[in-house]
Amino acid sequence: MGWRTVMITQHAKVSYGSHQLIVQTIDGTSQIPISDIQVLLVGTMSAVITTAAINALIQAEAKIIFTGRDGQPVCETLGYYPSNRDASLITQQLNWQANVKEQLWTRIVHEKIAMQIQVCQLLQLETAALDVELLRLELGDVTNREAVVARKYFNLMFDNDFSRRDFSPINAALNYGYSILLSTIDREIVANGYLTQFGIHHHNEGNEFNLGSDLMEPFRPIIDCWVAQQRFNDFTPDIKFGLVDLLNLELMYNGERTILRHALTKYIAASLNYLSEQSHSIEIKVALLNEVSSHAINDHV
Repeated sequence: MGWRTVMITQHAKVSYGSHQLIVQTIDGTSQIPISDIQVLLVGTMSAVITTAAINALIQAEAKIIFTGRDGQPVCETLGYYPSNRDASLITQQLNWQANVKEQLWTRIVHEKIAMQIQVCQLLQLETAALDVELLRLELGDVTNREAVVARKYFNLMFDNDFSRRDFSPINAALNYGYSILLSTIDREIVANGYLTQFGIHHHNEGNEFNLGSDLMEPFRPIIDCWVAQQRFNDFTPDIKFGLVDLLNLELMYNGERTILRHALTKYIAASLNYLSEQSHSIEIKVALLNEVSSHAINDHV
């Protein structure tokens, strides 16, 4: 599986040859080994990609994400038949025990709220109201502390008038970052041989990625933290580059220093093993370092 994120931002032809992704632009031609690519993000409406390139990327279990005219991701590729998917894994998934799903969802919500508190503390914001809600969390989050905390948290992070439903550069950046995070998690789910449609908490029939929507929750605050530290009035390409590059952010995961993309690989595998009762315990502990950096994307065309 690859490790590089490649982003297309200008008029280009993307093709395939000799195990390389070939990107031709007005500035020249770049060649990138297919085996190196984890995500190809087509961030322009002026790019052409060949079916051979699409097929090669899917065979390499790389994600291709396409954006619309507003710059927001609108779709992504999902291979029909991952090499390691078999009927027994799908049967396991359809028979995940309700109590196991409930326990994992509780751990996920706990860590999400803990991360939201951590982010607020990093930004020197008062967290007493969030601390109280975390103590009220019950099994399965039956009292919906996740939603209660979210309302308080976003008002702390941005301002009291902020709403996630507004059409604003901040919301555009948050949605873009969440889409990249969700796509990366969906890729890991598929690579492990499971279906993305069947979640443990989300059960929206119109959502092809219910499971990814569940499992991404503890890592959402990383996106929030980065966006809150930026000063921008428009959703510019530089903001998009920084959000994509968060996959390379250094952090602590279960006591080990690593980068976000590697932490997600370990986290998804552990969560799926827990749900399939191949393991009887799971640790989810994410800790940010002193800052969420904004260095440039690792491949930008």
